[in-house]
Amino acid sequence: MTQPINRRVLAAGGLAGGLAFAARAVLAQPVPAAADTGLVRVVIKTGKGQITLDLNVGKAPITAKNFLRYVDTRRFDGSSFYRASPIKDYPNLGIIEGGLQSNPAKVFKPIAFESTIKTGLSHKDGTISMAADGPGTAQADFFICAGDQPSFDADPANPAANPGFAAFGQVVDGMDTVRAILDSPKSEHARVAIMRGQMLAPPVPIISVRRVG
Repeated sequence: MTQPINRRVLAAGGLAGGLAFAARAVLAQPVPAAADTGLVRVVIKTGKGQITLDLNVGKAPITAKNFLRYVDTRRFDGSSFYRASPIKDYPNLGIIEGGLQSNPAKVFKPIAFESTIKTGLSHKDGTISMAADGPGTAQADFFICAGDQPSFDADPANPAANPGFAAFGQVVDGMDTVRAILDSPKSEHARVAIMRGQMLAPPVPIISVRRVG
């Protein structure tokens, strides 16, 4: 089975679409998680450092709770960030992708799709979102944006043509780790031709993912 994000991110021109917004990319700044905002904080410990995120259970309950289900059952432990896709001519912008690569022994059933039109969230610098082949297919694989990626949002004028992806949280600390992974060595070999030059060699280990507090 191919990685969930393979076809739609690139076929839809998502990464290329980010070029027009490259100048607007800003670093995510560490901020405290408020107890009354519907946020759940988690820490991803990787082989290149930690990434701290606030998952927005309040705005994206289906997607955030699905991710937390994998966290609480420790299914992400020992997985990896296996793909990094910088935008051509903008090496600090792109996405990093990680998760279970559709491992049938570890993934739960696909979840219902929460569009950015419904949640009000957007793919900004540090946004975490679910990888998917289409609405209703997301399971465990996810990606984190380096730089603003509004082309991953649903198109309000034509959501059928571009439903986008399900954003569900934000990096609050560790964008240096995200960019270190984005800059990691890559292989020219891939099961899918369009992903050549994007597969990390070696993958960056995900040591653990845990709730904080």
